[in-house]
Amino acid sequence: MTSIFLQAFVYLVAAVIAVPIAKRLGLGSVLGYLIAGVVIGPIIGLVGEETTTIQHFAEFGVVMMLFLVGLELEPKMLWAMRNRLMGLGGLQVGGTAAVVMAVALFFGQPWTIALTIGLIFALSSTAIVLQTFNEKGLTKTEGGQNAFSVLLFQDIAVIPMLAFIPLLALPELVAQAQSAVAQAAEHHEELSLVAGLPGWAYGLVITGSIVAVVVGGHFLSRPLFRFVASSGLREIFTATALMLVIGIAALMSLVGLSPALGTFLAGVVLANSEFRHELESNIDPFKGLLLGLFFITVGAGINFSVLFNDFAVIIALTFGVMVVKALVLFALALIFRIKGSDRWLFTLSLAQAGEFGFVLLSFSLQNHVIPAEIAQTLSLVVALSMFLTPGLFILFDKVILPRFEQSSNDRETDVIDEHGTVIIAGIGRFGQIVNRLLASNGVKTVVLDHQANQVDTVRQFGLPAYFGDATRPDLLHTAGIEHATALVVAIDHQEHSIELVKYVKHTYPKVKVIARAFDRGHGYLLRQAGADIIESETYHSALEIGGHAMKAMGLHPFYIEQQKFTYKRVEDRKSDKLYAAWEAGSEEERFDNNYRELFVRLEEVMAEEMKIDRSDKHARSERGWTPPPKGYAEIIEEDDSEQPQAS
Repeated sequence: MTSIFLQAFVYLVAAVIAVPIAKRLGLGSVLGYLIAGVVIGPIIGLVGEETTTIQHFAEFGVVMMLFLVGLELEPKMLWAMRNRLMGLGGLQVGGTAAVVMAVALFFGQPWTIALTIGLIFALSSTAIVLQTFNEKGLTKTEGGQNAFSVLLFQDIAVIPMLAFIPLLALPELVAQAQSAVAQAAEHHEELSLVAGLPGWAYGLVITGSIVAVVVGGHFLSRPLFRFVASSGLREIFTATALMLVIGIAALMSLVGLSPALGTFLAGVVLANSEFRHELESNIDPFKGLLLGLFFITVGAGINFSVLFNDFAVIIALTFGVMVVKALVLFALALIFRIKGSDRWLFTLSLAQAGEFGFVLLSFSLQNHVIPAEIAQTLSLVVALSMFLTPGLFILFDKVILPRFEQSSNDRETDVIDEHGTVIIAGIGRFGQIVNRLLASNGVKTVVLDHQANQVDTVRQFGLPAYFGDATRPDLLHTAGIEHATALVVAIDHQEHSIELVKYVKHTYPKVKVIARAFDRGHGYLLRQAGADIIESETYHSALEIGGHAMKAMGLHPFYIEQQKFTYKRVEDRKSDKLYAAWEAGSEEERFDNNYRELFVRLEEVMAEEMKIDRSDKHARSERGWTPPPKGYAEIIEEDDSEQPQAS
């Protein structure tokens, strides 16, 4: 018992230390687990022969992962993604497997081993790629969406791969294993419902088991979960979720099928269940821990003597696999017309092998499809390709993406042949709303943006925009800044926005400068630069969300509007004092002295003001608005037409 505790402690310590460090370095959690295994295994030697036994237990994390993958596959989502999912994903898996298989055949491998190697390297790392996409904000890009479709197809394809690989077993490997298995069988006979059955009966049992999982999951799971949920005990719901997954896995094992296949089918059946999110939240911690343990055992089981003995061969294989995958992906990007930097993002992000490669390798080894020597070499290739994945993203960020941005922005600045009453610098998500509001009210605007792609996108929707850097004085002059009423600063670069405000207020002091601030600190800098009106991009939307939350709690709409008005009034009243304290202190002193104290006091005053009952003290702004006189719109239009225009 003591040895079990010590081994568990070693594995957990390795994970707790290595994974946060790997995450901080941008390597991802999977690589963190692999590194932890390498350290406690081959390097330090804290774990040994028990690694293989623990790995069999940890593989249940893969079963849970596929159950969760099935839960995410709603039929509507799959149908909406059918073209990219089946076309792009199917061609990637099939094409990569075929090319790798051809290379393996060229080097003299039997076709069964060559096909298995092709299937293993056809998969990419879902964990590393999706995590990196989220961290770098690439999920919503065209390249990110296409990569996600391929990864989703790969995850689904693992199921038939697990069912197909045992059929490729080599007779000589099976014969070698039979003696050891025979000895073990004398002491423990494998439980099976299909042992000794004829082929037709075996088929009926398998069909019946799959039907039982689908029908039972659809009709019996809901009453079961409702009954358990009525107890109000979260731990019982967790036990039920584990019971479901373990029971289906056991059933599949009893009939000779892959446990992952059964749990995946169950997940798909339950994808539309009202208890789906509860199932995910209960299963996910176990899945994460067991998968982490699995990757640690993979790292601990890496034979570095194989790496050092065949260093050149393994490095060549690693880069060869990545180049082959990249070529297949690049060709598919051309066929499916993925353009620009998205094509390279799609290509580089999926060029590595993945965590399911370890699963298929272990599964192939257990089913006597691949010899242990080849499996050790392939395991090193998979691990090294995953280690190199952060480098591929660095290559994309530092080399490829800047070149595409530069090439798209290298064209000549547009000729601005009109002047505007309002000039808008920046036509991103913020500037577009401002421009549409003004244009729909007949206000003449001139829009400038230094991102050519953004300008082209806006033009596709019929909105006029000019490619050019709004911080250039000559472009502002051409746009008519001398006679403009206002300049709206909505560019993304904070330093450039501050410099633009400084220049315009110094050169054209009569022009109203209305600036978008990212946060309070940026707002102070814009105010210091001379901006007349500053609005935080999240301030009003956050107030609205807070109001909706209060309304959901049952509070009266008028009371909510009063509280929102109070919040804005207190903020406005204290803004000058906060700004003065911010401006007076250095960056280091602001949060140590007067500014911090004022901010804390602001929160106290806010809470006090919110408690005041103002039912009989309505502010003027809360009584409604007096409508403008008739013909007001025509008067405004006449005033605009009489303004002098620059020649």
